[in-house]
Amino acid sequence: MAAGRSLERRALDKDELELVAKTHYPALRELGHTDINELTQRLRERRDRAREIANRRRGAARLGQGQAEPENSGMRQKAGVLAEALARLNKERTRREHKEASAALQSNARRALKLKRANARRSARRPGSGRTAHGGMNPVENEKAERIGSPMEAGRVSQFVRDAQGARDNRT
Repeated sequence: MAAGRSLERRALDKDELELVAKTHYPALRELGHTDINELTQRLRERRDRAREIANRRRGAARLGQGQAEPENSGMRQKAGVLAEALARLNKERTRREHKEASAALQSNARRALKLKRANARRSARRPGSGRTAHGGMNPVENEKAERIGSPMEAGRVSQFVRDAQGARDNRT
């Protein structure tokens, strides 16, 4: 479940709260590509630090060396809020990449259509090239090859060779 703004205010300090506020709409849409990359890097560093501290405190609490559970849960909440902010940034980055890819695909399709139409106009002024593949393939007899003997004779010879090879193989 997404963390509310009140949880963000409770779990984060002032600097972190400013960073996370940039990941909410409409401020997120106003960020540029480099701003998103920079913000992602800063949030990742803070999230990783919060996770590390929470894991260290959890280990210390398990060993009975001090730090109580409420402080650990505060760090866990901080890490969760920062992770949600990173998820929003990643989602926005993916949305922008898809939008750019779609725009590139559309421009390529328009360019291809333009080239096709230009080529169609150019080829309409030329005379036909004669026989082409558009009508499908036509069978062409090979005039060089002549049949040698009958198919029965060919079968008899190949069977004879097969039998002779088998006899040779049995001898060795």
